[in-house]
Amino acid sequence: MFDTLTSRLQGAFQKLRGKGRLSEDDVKEALREIRRALLEADVNHVVAKEFIERIRERAVGQEILQSLSAAQQVVKIVNDELTDLMGGAQAKLARAAKPPTVILLVGLQGAGKTTAAAKLARHLKASEHRRPLLVAADIYRPAAISQLQVLGEQIGVQVFTLGDQVNPREIALRALDEARRGGFDYVLIDTAGRLHIDETLMQELQDIEKSVNPDEILLVVDAMTGQDAVNVASHFREQLSLTGIIMTKLDGDTRGGAALTVRHVTGCPIKFVGIGEKVDALEPFYPDRMASRILGMGDVMTLIERAQAAIDEKDALELEAKIRRNEFTLEDFLSQLQQVRKLGPLDQLLGLIPGMGKFKQLQGATVDESQIKKIEAIIYSMSIAERRNPDLVMKSSSRRQRIARGSGTEVRDVNQLLRKFDDMRKLMKQFSSLGKNPSRALGGLANQLKGGGGVYGGASRKGKKRR
Repeated sequence: MFDTLTSRLQGAFQKLRGKGRLSEDDVKEALREIRRALLEADVNHVVAKEFIERIRERAVGQEILQSLSAAQQVVKIVNDELTDLMGGAQAKLARAAKPPTVILLVGLQGAGKTTAAAKLARHLKASEHRRPLLVAADIYRPAAISQLQVLGEQIGVQVFTLGDQVNPREIALRALDEARRGGFDYVLIDTAGRLHIDETLMQELQDIEKSVNPDEILLVVDAMTGQDAVNVASHFREQLSLTGIIMTKLDGDTRGGAALTVRHVTGCPIKFVGIGEKVDALEPFYPDRMASRILGMGDVMTLIERAQAAIDEKDALELEAKIRRNEFTLEDFLSQLQQVRKLGPLDQLLGLIPGMGKFKQLQGATVDESQIKKIEAIIYSMSIAERRNPDLVMKSSSRRQRIARGSGTEVRDVNQLLRKFDDMRKLMKQFSSLGKNPSRALGGLANQLKGGGGVYGGASRKGKKRR
């Protein structure tokens, strides 16, 4: 996300870093580049102008210009102002003094409102250990109710529905009664959208708002629509008591204008962002972390949180013990592979690591999903004894032939997996010996990584696959 903006900003900063002490003209030229970058990113021109003026006021003081680290201080000023522009601190969900907390989700058709409702329910259940109730109050869009039911079943959250013949206001009221009786912590009401804002839509939403008095009214907007998303947010803000925004499809937004502008224009904070299609692809929005990503400085905290959510601590400790005993098996290999997949797309993970964004050859890098599925099929075609003792398979051609037939692959695929696994096992052994002989272990690790073969069948770039 924000690839274009990040690239332009880094170019402007690079010119500053090469100058040592800065003149006022140097800063002015950098600010012109930043302003162009913001406008190309579809940032509202008024917002861009005010943003540049705030930076100018802080960056042209003598204490900055005469400093040996002037370029670094300008970057810090831009980082601070970006953070402030997007809201400053994280805006958390409201919580009612007496459960349930009622959240009304509104927005135009096509913004991803129903999916966002399910993602938010999953987040509340998995990350905050709450008990949410999803409410199907969109009675107009074909299959909207069944879509929410399917998503609810997928994430293990109950869905309240009265069909498509009952008034949405009545559905919301009866759902609230059900939540109180059932001891639910949150009620998430998925409302109907329209292709355009109209009086009928707004009146229906206002009726629901008056009836259930929600603790939160969250507007779901599509980040990829740029300033149209900001305009939609402004219209909804005039008609409803909006408390926050869920911005979907942010992972596909290479410009970033909506994310940078919507808080300033509407006064409503972004509370969550959608970063993918899967039900777990929803993140709380942290302005400081997003500013760091935009400037190409990574986001270590989000990376750590993803790892903590995806990787079981007990399993990790058991794996460490196995590695130290040289007992790493194909079952462990498969388990690690599946846990890494939970962390998200490889190019997103690289973007969270400080300094990795500047490596153009890594942009667009992905793990080949077809190769992962092939690896899973091969390992699942083995017996338990073979998974736990891969040497049985390595020493027997008949076993490899049987496994290839059972997994629908070729013998060479099985051989390739076994070679990759053996490389991984050696790598793990070298990691475990770091404490005994760091230089030797790191030398071996470097040799293993030369050529970038990888254990997933090769990391690939868009359009190119490396085997």
